[in-house]
Amino acid sequence: MVTLRAAGLLDIDTGDIIRPGVITVDRDRIVGVGQQQVQQGQVIDLGDLVLLPGLMDMEVNLLMGGRGDTGGMSSVQDDPPTRLLRAVGNARRTLRAGFTTVRNLGLFIKTGGYLLDASLGKAVDAGWVDGPRIEPAGHAITPTGGHLDPTMFVGLAPHVLPVTVEEGVADGVAEARKAVRYQIKHGAKLIKVSASGGVMSLSGDPGAQHYSDEELCAIVGEAHRRGLRVAAHCLGASAVKHAIAAGVDCIEHGFLVDDEAIAMMVEHRTFLVTTQSLVDGMDVSKAAPELQAKAAVIFPQAREAIVRMHEAGVKIAIGSDAPAIPHGKNANELVTLVQRGLPPITVLRAATVNAAELINAPDRGRLAAGHLADIIAVPGNPLDDITVTQNVQFVMKGGKIVVHR
Repeated sequence: MVTLRAAGLLDIDTGDIIRPGVITVDRDRIVGVGQQQVQQGQVIDLGDLVLLPGLMDMEVNLLMGGRGDTGGMSSVQDDPPTRLLRAVGNARRTLRAGFTTVRNLGLFIKTGGYLLDASLGKAVDAGWVDGPRIEPAGHAITPTGGHLDPTMFVGLAPHVLPVTVEEGVADGVAEARKAVRYQIKHGAKLIKVSASGGVMSLSGDPGAQHYSDEELCAIVGEAHRRGLRVAAHCLGASAVKHAIAAGVDCIEHGFLVDDEAIAMMVEHRTFLVTTQSLVDGMDVSKAAPELQAKAAVIFPQAREAIVRMHEAGVKIAIGSDAPAIPHGKNANELVTLVQRGLPPITVLRAATVNAAELINAPDRGRLAAGHLADIIAVPGNPLDDITVTQNVQFVMKGGKIVVHR
């Protein structure tokens, strides 16, 4: 039994800071919360810090980026063991930044068919390495030449990096079904699909729909029959509408949505995963000229789109798209959204209870009895200054203290 005592704690539902903040933890669960809690067992006094639920990032790629990564060349230089070992460091930095749950959205890399994110998640759950709870998507499902086809990012020549259906490159309904089934068989907990072009790949128009309606419906139907949700990389308004019509559960990015697409998201309760911080912080100076040109057109529209989606009532969950911003800097996304004009409590809910709803994890996202003891502490009131989430001083995951500065 452990009791945490701090200056305050955030009630994510009411949006109030409860003072003082007292939480009792027994093994991996919270068993008591509130000012009147009897302090039991070991008492940890966190002074002037404020307690928050562990944060959640709904779009990371732990197998990409990080120390020692060589950018575009890593796709042909790194073998799967190298990628997995680098991901261990990325996972540790993410957890120490206060993010106790993440979705790893797509291994659009050559792995020989191994689901490295599922393996990393197992290692974290077993306690072999420190990291957040991982919801793995396995390989992103993409058509040949689609945005998440790994040969597209640096324009590799034919046959330089052959990628299999098991690694997510699938054309036609039959291959799409097989690719989804393979990810599920080997540990995917959700499916990621490339539904439109992108900014940082040589896949053409970033808003163009990449899969036919029949292929999209096959992918979504296969996942939903098995109880998995589907995340769609999607920028263009038309592609967003077709993805929603096919039944996808969340749109990643949504930078080019129009009013009709936004209305469909609200009607179908389709989540948006935000990824706004990369718009301000992503270094595109070394990208190909055509990619820089796309970014110059799309990023300003992205800044405006998130405001319209929020005002319309689209349900939002936080996603950083790390390593588009560095691993461990995930809280930049919260700061960026507040800078866009979203209220801090809305942003904090997007990083906690909304994210928990998106991954169907009702025992996460709140400081409440019965919930997992995923708890962080920051040096101040995040409702007044969201930047305190960039300076996490205490991290507990499942009752285990990971950071205590």
